[in-house]
Amino acid sequence: MKVLIINGPNLNLLGRREPTIYGSRSFDDYLAELRAAYPDVEMPYFQSNHEGAIIDSLHDNGFGEVDGIVLNAGAYTHTSLAIADAIAAISTPVVEVHISDVMKREPIRHHSMIREVCVACYAGFGLDSYRRGVDHIINSK
Repeated sequence: MKVLIINGPNLNLLGRREPTIYGSRSFDDYLAELRAAYPDVEMPYFQSNHEGAIIDSLHDNGFGEVDGIVLNAGAYTHTSLAIADAIAAISTPVVEVHISDVMKREPIRHHSMIREVCVACYAGFGLDSYRRGVDHIINSK
C-alpha cells in the first residue's frame, strides 16, 4: 500500500511556527514516527507553499499511483477552488487533515473549499490527525 502525504503552505515551519497552535514538533520528526508505525505502507511526502505545485502533485499521483492521499492544504483549504477542482478531477481518494481544530479558530477557517471532494476530514487531533487519515485510507481498502 502507498499513501502520499501532501502538506501545503507554512507547514514546513512546524515545530517553530505558533507552537501554541501547532505544537513544537517538526513534521520530519513526526513523519519518521508515522512511517515506523506502518512498516508495510509506503509514505512518500510532498510539501509546497505554492498552490500550483500542490495541484501538480495531486495530478501526478491521483490516478492510481498511490492508494490514497492525506492532504493538509493549510490556508488553501479555505481559499482554493483550484485545489478542490484538482481533487474532484482525480480518482484517488483524498483525506483532508488539520492539526488544529479549525472550527475553534477564526471564522474564515470554518469553511473548507475542499471538504466536499474529500472522503473524510480529521481536524483538531494535533499531528495525530495524519495517522487518522492514513488509517482511514488503509481501512477503506
